[in-house]
Amino acid sequence: MSFRITGLPAEPFTDLFSLSDEALAARLAVRVVADHAHGYPCRISLTDAEPGQPLILLNYEHQPADSPFRSRYAIYIREGEQQYDEVDRVPDQLRRRLLSVRGFDGRGMLRDADVAQGTALEPLIERLFDDDHVAYLHIHMARPGCYAARVDRA
Repeated sequence: MSFRITGLPAEPFTDLFSLSDEALAARLAVRVVADHAHGYPCRISLTDAEPGQPLILLNYEHQPADSPFRSRYAIYIREGEQQYDEVDRVPDQLRRRLLSVRGFDGRGMLRDADVAQGTALEPLIERLFDDDHVAYLHIHMARPGCYAARVDRA
C-alpha cells in the first residue's frame, strides 16, 4: 500500500522568526539553538537541526479534530525550510527514532495505535491502514511524545 508522509507547511510559521522574544513568549514560543545532533527535529522539513542552528520551539495544535483526541504539544521549526511531502519514502529523521503511530477515523477518533522503531515503520503503516475506518495517521516521537508527521494513503 502506498502512503504519503507530510511535514507541516512552512507558511503559517513564517512571521514567528521576525518576532521579539517577548512576542514569541506571548505565543507560547521560544528561540533555541541546537546544542547537539539529532535532538532538534524540524516538523516542516522532517530533518534534524545541526548543532548551532537556530530554531523556534512552540506549542502547536497538531490534532484540531472536534473530538476528545484534540491535541497540542511542543514542536521545533527552522526558518527557510520546505515542507516534506513524499510518497513511499520515510525521512531519516523518523528512521532513527522510536515512534508512536496513531490511526484516526474521519471524525478524529482514535482507532488504533502502536509503537515501532523508525526502521520498521512501513509494516506498521500498512497494518493500521488495513482498517478501512482509519482515515489518517499521526506519527509521534515515542519518548518525548511530540508530534512528528502526518501519513495519508497515497
